[in-house]
Amino acid sequence: MHYSEIMVRYGELSTKGKNRMRFINKLKGNIQAVLSVYPQVHVKADRDRTHIYLHGTDYQPVAESLKQIFGIQNFSPSYRVKKSVPALIEAVQTIMKQVYQEGMTFKITSKRSDHSFELDSRELNQTLGDAVFEAIPNVKVKMKAPDIELRVEIREEAAYISYETIRGAGGLPVGTSGKGMLMLSGGIDSPVAGYLALKRGVDIEAVHFASPPYTSPGALKKAQDLTRKLTKFGGNIQFIEVPFTEIQEEIKAKAPEAYLMTLTRRFMMRITDRIREERGAQVIINGESLGQVASQTIESMQAINAVTNTPVIRPVVTMDKLEIIEIAEKIDTFQISIQPFEDCCTIFAPDRPKTNPKIKNAEQYEARLDVEGLVERAVAGIMITEIRPQAETDEVDELIEELL
Repeated sequence: MHYSEIMVRYGELSTKGKNRMRFINKLKGNIQAVLSVYPQVHVKADRDRTHIYLHGTDYQPVAESLKQIFGIQNFSPSYRVKKSVPALIEAVQTIMKQVYQEGMTFKITSKRSDHSFELDSRELNQTLGDAVFEAIPNVKVKMKAPDIELRVEIREEAAYISYETIRGAGGLPVGTSGKGMLMLSGGIDSPVAGYLALKRGVDIEAVHFASPPYTSPGALKKAQDLTRKLTKFGGNIQFIEVPFTEIQEEIKAKAPEAYLMTLTRRFMMRITDRIREERGAQVIINGESLGQVASQTIESMQAINAVTNTPVIRPVVTMDKLEIIEIAEKIDTFQISIQPFEDCCTIFAPDRPKTNPKIKNAEQYEARLDVEGLVERAVAGIMITEIRPQAETDEVDELIEELL
């Protein structure tokens, strides 16, 4: 017997009242986007659960994809069975013989949404329970927490049987908590920040600053690969590449070395905020965490944050590096993040950056620059690419493979 569908149950959505169908439709769209790599799969959602019809697609990879999608509490693969008592008896006996091991207990739970079916739920429990005893005489029933719980559902079109319940990712469907711009450098922290924002339902667009020729095509490809890893949690993500060479050269030429990092990040914040405004997002998300290095002190965060009134969400702000790495390994971004390509934050890094920069000083040094003109030109030059779950390889991929 092969699984014919997967039944998805909702997590926090159950508590959403009047907004419930909006949340469910968003989750359905996210599931469809993530499973778009399986053309035979069909997704149908209703108030209580979502049904994923496999139509011959291998169950295992689909289940692995579902485990990552936020908004799913758990799911059960199901067998489709002809809607007749003899067919159900045969299917239940076959499944029990496959999964039963000595000493295991069982329980039958029947649900009948097609009330024209010949047996009601209680009679069905009794009949199918008897069938199990006939097939495995020594088996014992246990009503609370049995080893095997066979769920039988009689619907209009057919009967469905399941016995596994697989835990989902929980959280909220991506896109139900508004939209944010993720500042994605290519390091370890920012993809983890993106993942944690997605988990709470924020729809993200990734903003990446590129400074060719100082940064290589490899660094850009790395940031896109990190974005692709995040698509498995809620579907396609817009990747926004910002030309940053002119700004970095101007800062290096006209500002003191100790303030290079502060001014660079203030520009990044301004540009991200401008893109946010144009693209209808509500927040900025970044991977800043509190630490000892220059960009991680509270004084530094304050000086960088001073250029915007937009809320800045910092999901990893209080985490130790090891905690962040643990999540990066779990979401499969760590190995990409440690690829040896320089990004905008490292190419002109000063030897002794200011750890407690003053806003007044930063503003004084920026007065030497055409701040508005630089920001406008950078925003005008952005390039937007839609990143999908399935990668397409090109020459850059092959060159990077050779380098690594």
